[in-house]
Amino acid sequence: MKCVILACLASAALAGDALAVEVMPWERRPLEIPLPVDEERIVTLDRNVRVGLPPALANPEVLRVQSAGGVLYLKAFEAFETQRVRVQDVESGDVLLLDLSAREGASSEEILVVDSREASPARASASTGSSSGSSGAQASEASWPSAQASDGEAQRATATPVPVLLTRHAAQSLYAPQRTIEPLRGVSRVPMRLPESLGTLLPSLPVTATPLGAWRLDGWTVTAVKLENNDRRRAFELDPRWLQGEFYSATFMHPYLAPRGSVEDTTTVFLVTRRGGLDRALIPLEEMNQAEEGTS
Repeated sequence: MKCVILACLASAALAGDALAVEVMPWERRPLEIPLPVDEERIVTLDRNVRVGLPPALANPEVLRVQSAGGVLYLKAFEAFETQRVRVQDVESGDVLLLDLSAREGASSEEILVVDSREASPARASASTGSSSGSSGAQASEASWPSAQASDGEAQRATATPVPVLLTRHAAQSLYAPQRTIEPLRGVSRVPMRLPESLGTLLPSLPVTATPLGAWRLDGWTVTAVKLENNDRRRAFELDPRWLQGEFYSATFMHPYLAPRGSVEDTTTVFLVTRRGGLDRALIPLEEMNQAEEGTS
């Protein structure tokens, strides 16, 4: 099985005609983020993360948290005082602390979190609109993303791998408000040619896998698959090594599945394939049955 988990490192472009974005530098101090009531606020981290909520916010009737493609979608349904939330990078283990509060009239402006320690002088000047030459377009590794100016999709594509762009686009297309979906030139939604249930994707778990949609760009295809836990007693940590098939990358929206009947018993996995869709990457049921018979 060829499967690697690809963290979503998509760059957040700040084009002149885009929606307003508040840039918050991460300096190892908790970031204070007030949320409006009954309105979603987006926080771009550009990392595949897991979110740890304190008990006061664990109730979905108080706060809804969705994480997809390196972006947090936060919506408070009632006002609450400041609560500390722990956000961890799935790949590196780095931890970011957010002090969330909610009140009527708070800003809904999108937030981009950047690592101020890693921002180069060229990037710092670019974020204020005074970039020069092409040096501001060169990407460098950082614990959290650095601020970077962009003239549009072409520059973004040169700095970000296509599988990352596709995964982010698919997650936004399914779960983000329409007005916040970033345009991605050349991407198209494609037919999946898949059955209603993918029984061979996670055969070792009591999970129902249902394909939701597929998108293609430059020979790459990402397919979103809904995963539902059928076990009413057990929860499962999701591990990409359990997936059966030939995938370039697999990105889970959440790190685990709670028992069936809970609010966290369903998640989505985004599977990226090369030169063909998911129908070519999955192991046929007949082949899997033969393999099982050979080991019995």
